[in-house]
Amino acid sequence: MSTDPSKAPPFKRIANELRAEILRGDLAPGDKLPSQDQLEQRFEVSRATVRKGVAVLAAEGLVTTSQGKHSTVRERPNVSLRQTGSIYRARRATGEANFNAEARAQGQKVHQEIREVVEVPAPEAIADRFRVAPGAPMIVRRLLFVAEGKGGGGDTPLQLCDGYYDATVAGGTRLAEARLIKGGANAVLEDPDGPIGRRIKQFIEDLDIRMPYPHEIELLSIPVGVPVARVIRTAYDAAGDVLEVLDSIVPCDRHVFRYVIDV
Repeated sequence: MSTDPSKAPPFKRIANELRAEILRGDLAPGDKLPSQDQLEQRFEVSRATVRKGVAVLAAEGLVTTSQGKHSTVRERPNVSLRQTGSIYRARRATGEANFNAEARAQGQKVHQEIREVVEVPAPEAIADRFRVAPGAPMIVRRLLFVAEGKGGGGDTPLQLCDGYYDATVAGGTRLAEARLIKGGANAVLEDPDGPIGRRIKQFIEDLDIRMPYPHEIELLSIPVGVPVARVIRTAYDAAGDVLEVLDSIVPCDRHVFRYVIDV
């Protein structure tokens, strides 16, 4: 099969050239694509062909489209999720929730929104990590993490995060209250004068990359064709007991995962 770009179908040639301009930075995030009339003239094709070419870029998550408006290059508020013990402790020392402090250190401003705080029976994947029977009572804090727009731009949802806690430990604490916690949930877990007072010693993360489900697409505004990472982080204390399990859904076009492994 020929790979000569000049022999590609017209709609692919449109997508290829515009994609190259986006990746080079000629078209920056937030920039409008040329109008359909301009693209018709530039590529000497029909309007239907232009729309098909732009649809390829929308499916790749590079542009956003809406009826009656110019297509624009998507904003991509990437947050690097850097995983080391020293970074975790440095972020905890700021007094902010760990994710908020890490995002701020990278020039992003984020906030968290509470979706729900309830007691639930432990799903099997969560029960396995807590080493309890499925259905054991858990407190779950369901949060939405949001990047705040710059220069009047709109907010961008970054991830869904469900934090699970043993109800026999977390019940009656701030973890069971439907309000945000200064410093995040770990501030409650590790407060030496608090009701739990146990220091986190180790995290273990499991990643599963898949396509998003419909409710995730809606809540996180995920474009067609963009996968998500399901990240399950288990926090242990020095005795090896589980303090917290975070079950997060992370759109892969908005995050970079970085692990530092000392050997």
